[in-house]
Amino acid sequence: MKQMWITGHGGPERLEMREAKDPVAKAGEVRVRVEACGINFADILARRGLYPDSPRPPMVVGYEISGTVDQTGSGVDEQWLGRDVFALVRFGGYADTVTVPASHVFAKPAALDHAHAVALPVQYLTAWQLLVVMGALTPGDSVLIHNAGGGVGLAAIDIARHLGAAIYGTASPGKHAFLLERGLHHAIDYTRGDWKAELMRLTSGAGVELIIDPLGGAHCAKSYSALRPTGRLGIFGISSAAASQLPGLLRLIALAAATRCFHPLGLMSQNRGVFGVNLGHLWDEFPKLQIWMKSLLDGVDEGWIRPHVDRTFPFQDAGNAHAWLEDRRNVGKVVLKVTHV
Repeated sequence: MKQMWITGHGGPERLEMREAKDPVAKAGEVRVRVEACGINFADILARRGLYPDSPRPPMVVGYEISGTVDQTGSGVDEQWLGRDVFALVRFGGYADTVTVPASHVFAKPAALDHAHAVALPVQYLTAWQLLVVMGALTPGDSVLIHNAGGGVGLAAIDIARHLGAAIYGTASPGKHAFLLERGLHHAIDYTRGDWKAELMRLTSGAGVELIIDPLGGAHCAKSYSALRPTGRLGIFGISSAAASQLPGLLRLIALAAATRCFHPLGLMSQNRGVFGVNLGHLWDEFPKLQIWMKSLLDGVDEGWIRPHVDRTFPFQDAGNAHAWLEDRRNVGKVVLKVTHV
């Protein structure tokens, strides 16, 4: 099989394709011949040495794949053989063949090709956890989606539209027209001026009930200050660390130092809440993820879940795919397309 390795911390040039022996499905596993691999910003942070959960290089990252089952391990229903599926994996997803627990595999909807199916696991489950499970967004509420043009941002727009919420989003101006077509009600240009001032103007000074923030650091305090009473702040990333010019772990130390601590007494006084989301730490809570995914797959069938692929890159072109995402040139999912010969 072919795998894409990160040989050391650094830029996209650290990605290198290598050959390895095909894995064999163990008890409770299936083997998937991969057609598409999803790229996430966590992969960028891992390559830069800024993702605490990642293995040390050399390593193979990747959280999600889509393809066809070609082998089942003992204890797995052989009806999986030959089926098109998508799956969550815990690293190792940048490969043309993977093994994965059968419990972590989902039948691919016929309405989605492999590239669009691989946009479901990380982005849509994260957005569902942020908006529905922990964010408790209800009809008539308002939500601010930071980085609305990213994969989680587009997923959150789909879900918030379905829930009947008023949707605000920050994005660079070149993405506004597309985001408004997707269902965003108010696009805010964070590159010019103060996004909070614009949000408060749009909400007549009230703020919003829910803000989802992938940036981290000092940005969290500003987001928190834009909540109205009963508002919730969902933090799900530290992508601002990638923009720092500090070397290595100093970026994480500076980010932690800049992050506000939220005291329970202050939360009580202001009737606000703060929570964090890390899908990678729910590996042992997969029964919950299966329930969430069922709701999302129902949404695919009903037409309100609409995964959007910004661009697909050939598997061997993973370095350029990383650069594309790292430069925030994408609107939606970036995917590696695998070709089997």
